[in-house]
Amino acid sequence: MARIYGKRIMLREYITSDIESIRGWVNDHETTRMLDPSIFSYPHPYEKTKAFVDSNIENGGPAFIIANIETGEYIGQIDLMNINYRNRSAEIGIVIGIKRYRSLGYGSEAIKLLLEFAFNQLNLNRIEIRVFSFNEQGIRCYKKCGFIEEGCLRQAVYIDGEYHDIIILSVLREEFDRME
Repeated sequence: MARIYGKRIMLREYITSDIESIRGWVNDHETTRMLDPSIFSYPHPYEKTKAFVDSNIENGGPAFIIANIETGEYIGQIDLMNINYRNRSAEIGIVIGIKRYRSLGYGSEAIKLLLEFAFNQLNLNRIEIRVFSFNEQGIRCYKKCGFIEEGCLRQAVYIDGEYHDIIILSVLREEFDRME
């Protein structure tokens, strides 16, 4: 899979040196509380992170590192999941793992690059993202990228001693095309 270039970032393949950057956030509660609690409820040992990176190096697929376009430095990760080629749909997952890159538009740029790839290279028609209702910054980012709120899974996730809703947003190819 070829790298995808934006203005400030590139979406690139996983490399072994990404392990240390991922280790910097994978056990950080501030970061992981925004992610799937079935994956991030317990501390991740080094070997689990290494196996995850090694699997992505070996298998490739629509999983990318968000990296600084000039240095290749790790910023975060973004990928397409649950791709259904019959229905031409998929889900997107994203994390900006390095805190100093948050709230600077890197996530929006990465999402727009991945949507362009999904719609124009993979010929998908619908991309969905699920976000916890308390992640207001994430919801604003996704809407900025063209996602439209379409549903709510009420009290579907238990985090920090409370139940929270999961908001479902999606963007269709025709909506994304109108944004460009």
